[in-house]
Amino acid sequence: MAEKLNANVADFIKAPLQHYIGGKWMPSGDGAVDQVINPSDGKVICQVGMASAHEVDAAVNAAHEAFPAWAGTPANQRSVLLHRLADSIEKHAGDLAQLESLDVGKAIVNSEAFDIPFGVEGIRYFADLAVHTHYDIPLAVKHMEARTHRVPYGACGFIFPWNFPYDLLVWGIMPALAAGNTVVIKPSEVTPLSTLFVCKLAAEAGFPAGVINVINGTGSKAGAMLTSHPLIKRMSFTGSPPVGKLIGETCGRNLVPCKLELGGKGAAVIFDDVDVHATAQQLAAAITLNTGQVCCTATRWIIHEKIHDQLLSEAAAILKATRIGPALDRNTQMGPLVSKAQQERVNRYIENGRKQGAAVVLEPQSPRIAGHEGGYYVSPSLLAGSSDNVCCREEIFGPSAFALKFSDEDAAIRQVNSLSYGLANSVWSRDLKRANRVAERLIAGNSWINAHNVFAYGLPYGGTNLSGMGGGVNSPETFHDYLRSQTIARPLG
Repeated sequence: MAEKLNANVADFIKAPLQHYIGGKWMPSGDGAVDQVINPSDGKVICQVGMASAHEVDAAVNAAHEAFPAWAGTPANQRSVLLHRLADSIEKHAGDLAQLESLDVGKAIVNSEAFDIPFGVEGIRYFADLAVHTHYDIPLAVKHMEARTHRVPYGACGFIFPWNFPYDLLVWGIMPALAAGNTVVIKPSEVTPLSTLFVCKLAAEAGFPAGVINVINGTGSKAGAMLTSHPLIKRMSFTGSPPVGKLIGETCGRNLVPCKLELGGKGAAVIFDDVDVHATAQQLAAAITLNTGQVCCTATRWIIHEKIHDQLLSEAAAILKATRIGPALDRNTQMGPLVSKAQQERVNRYIENGRKQGAAVVLEPQSPRIAGHEGGYYVSPSLLAGSSDNVCCREEIFGPSAFALKFSDEDAAIRQVNSLSYGLANSVWSRDLKRANRVAERLIAGNSWINAHNVFAYGLPYGGTNLSGMGGGVNSPETFHDYLRSQTIARPLG
């Protein structure tokens, strides 16, 4: 049974949610609103204002005007405010977990155990990094007193997707803020709740007006206007490769540095010396995490022919036992997909895969949950067959994996590298020398060994090829992405 909403959550979503601009909550000037839908039952959670050019311009101008004072604030003072925000989020962790699960559809136990605390850890990580970074690096140049001076860019724009709105917000804006930039955020119109609640907590923590701004709206309208705004000095987008290309083109025309974190079609290469049951458990957990709506997860299973059938049989049994239900039910292991459109997308991919000859190892279902019949539920599925199948080659973004056989190490590597994505892969073997050798040859920003979906602060994460460009997240590299280098030199003698 789904738990009751906390009083703070119920109060927050009671009235139409607005844009957060220049330290104030502002409605849309033209009165435009849209509905935020609960994916667990298909019902309306609340209404949210939708931005026009007026709100986008106001938000960017607010960030631009707030930048000099924020950039001039000592790093340790910015760090203090970030730690205060982390303290406040910890205090309201239960509220944020409910909002994230209510909005996205992810199981509440996962939001509580991972999403919210991992985000808090991220805020503290970048707050401390800002204090310990050297902003002046001496240069050894003959007859010169010279140094590289690192300074923030200015107003930075961020467009985030709907699958991890809270954690992606932290991974994106916190290094930028810690480095002295101001930010304008466009969350997904599907999942704006946790972002807006964080703004409320940031205001209470004492962040100056204009340092953090949020505009709600669609990508085609609000996102496009934010990307092309002449006062944006750096842009970051997380989402699909097709949209990332459009944003990259716009930023290129404006000569604005652009950071793109895009999709993937991650592969797991599984050798015949693994513990089959333990590996099946981990791979099953990877594709049910956030109902498979994870860009880096393992959706191609390239399995040694000696254990192919056994591993699929064990994984199918584990996946079939997954408890599917509404996000706020504590017995739920996997919630619904985020929207009706996403449910239709996943079902369409599976059907097209069948038509192209895929063998269905585990049949997908559309469960009907009592009291939540309008929810966007799908059950996990496993397919197998040819590498040219659409379900093997394209990102489905649901709880589904496609299995292939291999007998030769080189053939497995060629199979992994046959796609144009390059986000994350994993190698599974007791032979660590072989695992490292194979991991080095897989084309991706991340290669994991005997695990998948591995995240830690200080561990760089990013993509290559169709999976992104312009830096990663969660590491010192991320922080330095938001500082530009300025050479200062004085001739001697």
